[in-house]
Amino acid sequence: MRILAEPEWRARAQAHARRVGAWIEPHLSRRQDGHPHPVEDFLFTYYNFRPARLRRWHPGAGVVLAGAREFGPEYVDTPDGAVLDVATWRARREATLGWTAALLRATASRAPHFGCFGLHEWAMVYRTEEVRHAAQPLRLAPDEVAAVVEARGVRCSHFDAFRFFTEPARPLNVLQPSRERQTELEQPGCLHANMDLYKWAYKLTPLVPSELVADCFALAREIRAVDMRASPYDLRHLGYEPIEIETVAGRAVYASAQRDFAERAADLRLRLLGVIDAVTAG
Repeated sequence: MRILAEPEWRARAQAHARRVGAWIEPHLSRRQDGHPHPVEDFLFTYYNFRPARLRRWHPGAGVVLAGAREFGPEYVDTPDGAVLDVATWRARREATLGWTAALLRATASRAPHFGCFGLHEWAMVYRTEEVRHAAQPLRLAPDEVAAVVEARGVRCSHFDAFRFFTEPARPLNVLQPSRERQTELEQPGCLHANMDLYKWAYKLTPLVPSELVADCFALAREIRAVDMRASPYDLRHLGYEPIEIETVAGRAVYASAQRDFAERAADLRLRLLGVIDAVTAG
């Protein structure tokens, strides 16, 4: 057990609240006004983690908060301070720990692939009039979008992207991902697999330190911006210049961003595995 002095853990909790507040407050304001943002609000609407839970700070497993009492329902009080009740959490969520560790470890073991060029977003609007972000204009005509998809093909390994493909687009994908094959297929170059590190981090809350959850959120936020810039949507009115993956230059820009995200995600993935390994070994 590591003991955090009260001034230290209070300062960390306040710093975390300030950091995530910069993301949460604008989202809550837009939600109240009824003006959703296709990039900035995505992590709050697609993922199932309420803003209040993101704002709540946790030190992680094996940390005693000196001077704290009744810190929360997942904590127990000791003579030294409040500490997370890891044994109870493990007993309830053992399967989650095992499945998440297996997925993260399998993904980390594979070589990254950088040849998809974000065409999953194109496959979601392929030959349909019911696009996901209907409030946003497309920067290409529907026939031009279809031509790009058909000329380049789709190489998506991520089930939670594939499940939003239009029916005509699904047979065009090299793979046919499923939930059952997720551990088998996910690879560390995939933008969505790296964005999902935020999901695995919050699903393991409060075992995971809140700073790591926020680090995963920050990376996912950047990834979402590139994801939409490389899509067929035109978000220039929101300040996002398109990455024209239908061109050689655009594909180079996308692949460069993809490599950067893969490197940064690799560190976060290892940090999450470190938390799981420490908990399961205890």
